[in-house]
Amino acid sequence: MLKIDATNQPVGRLASKLAIILRGKDKANFTPNIFPKEKVIVFNTDLLKLSGQKINQKVYYHHTGYPGGIKTEKLKELFKKDSREVLRRAVYGMLPKNRMRDQVIKNLLIYKQESSK
Repeated sequence: MLKIDATNQPVGRLASKLAIILRGKDKANFTPNIFPKEKVIVFNTDLLKLSGQKINQKVYYHHTGYPGGIKTEKLKELFKKDSREVLRRAVYGMLPKNRMRDQVIKNLLIYKQESSK
């Protein structure tokens, strides 16, 4: 179990590191078809750093499947509502698009503040 502090870290760089760790590519015995059991805990996501104008310009899209069913959400609104979801979506997008992606993302535990354990 690995603990990572997200304070003042750029979202993209942190997400790429987390994707590598979750996938097990940092281990010497990496095998692409073997599901790694490495759990990663990230805390202080409210203190993540966003570069440039991303906070105002980045938009997340979701389609419901119905005609005219496109939904949009700005990064600023999502970050204000739940900063954990911003990091989770970034890591999820960096994982390989295969059957293991949904299983691998479950090993990522994200907290807004550091727990007092």
